[in-house]
Amino acid sequence: MSADASVPQEAGGPPPLVRILQEFTLEANRYVESAGGRNDMHRTDLNALAVIMKYAARNQVVTPGALRKELNLSSPATTALIDRLHSSGHVVREREGTDRRQVQLRMTPKAYRDGGAMFFPLARHMGQAMARFTPEELEIATRFMTAMTEATLSAALEAAQESPQDAPPPTDLQ
Repeated sequence: MSADASVPQEAGGPPPLVRILQEFTLEANRYVESAGGRNDMHRTDLNALAVIMKYAARNQVVTPGALRKELNLSSPATTALIDRLHSSGHVVREREGTDRRQVQLRMTPKAYRDGGAMFFPLARHMGQAMARFTPEELEIATRFMTAMTEATLSAALEAAQESPQDAPPPTDLQ
């Protein structure tokens, strides 16, 4: 199903661009589920590896506590997740620095190879789609997606701070 940005907004529905973002999110989630399933990995495993890669790209240390917070997991669930990733050869636990009690998580070369194999087809298709746009258009799209990501993070933080009785009534976002 494909949303068309030129279709007028339905009464009470989200703007067409929001519908497209919803559809993109749904299809991206389906891809992750499918790729992970073919490789015996849970969605949470792939999300954890994405978090670890994000920290590594920023030259930041990722600890089990940081991973727990990023993924909104309980301590036992985080331990089970790290155990799975360690057993599959995707993550190693290291103790570095002055505080040898602190465990740091690092992805292995196997994790990068497996991730590349899982997501190369998606990256190839996305690259082909992006090639149809000018650098200026891609810069605008990048700014837009950055703003949408920031808005989503803000909404998530706000929702996490609300009590259930403070939350507004649900709306139909179809």
